[in-house]
Amino acid sequence: MSLRTAGSVLVVFFWSVTVVLGQDGWRVTYTTQSICTLKGSTVDLFCSYTHPSDYTVTTTFWFTKNYAVGPVNLKDDPDYKGRVTYREDEENGHTLTITDLRESDSATYMFRFTDQTGKWRYTGKPGAALSVTGFQVKVTGKTLTCITTCTLTDNPTYIWYKNGHKVKEDTSSLDSDSFSDADSYSCAVKGHEDLLSPAVFVVASRLSMDTPMSVFHNLS
Repeated sequence: MSLRTAGSVLVVFFWSVTVVLGQDGWRVTYTTQSICTLKGSTVDLFCSYTHPSDYTVTTTFWFTKNYAVGPVNLKDDPDYKGRVTYREDEENGHTLTITDLRESDSATYMFRFTDQTGKWRYTGKPGAALSVTGFQVKVTGKTLTCITTCTLTDNPTYIWYKNGHKVKEDTSSLDSDSFSDADSYSCAVKGHEDLLSPAVFVVASRLSMDTPMSVFHNLS
């Protein structure tokens, strides 16, 4: 897996795959990992497919919702309007790109295709599981922690900001013996500093080493 920056947008590629076999040579290949990435970023999901040589694939699409009438093409889903693109790759590869990710995009994404007869030949399962998260700064004792609802893929480096200025580039925690009520704190990950957490300021007078819960004020 690799991580690259397109402008200020997070683009994530996943290469670990599993093979899902259909009948008579139909096959779809997905990523096996659970994918966790940031709200506001862009993600690429990959699959590839094979079919018997006497068939031609005519229609392909990705979906998350499957109603009584059948799966809904993401391009036709109003929740994804203007944020989804497809790309056909070499050797029957297919890429789904979702931009401006929202936490509501957390779902399992599956791929489907038809042959020249118009018959839906295969829907690959289990699909690619995507989780989308934002940041929140949690305060416990004299430690600030940049927390997410899932573990970000690729173990990124965290960046801490104090009053809008970078003060540390390291892990998801920041320790200090001198928090001040006048100072605000926020966090991000390296290379994607525009995707900041909401800024908070610590109520220093309430901090102690045995603080039982988060103590902060959100400035956004």
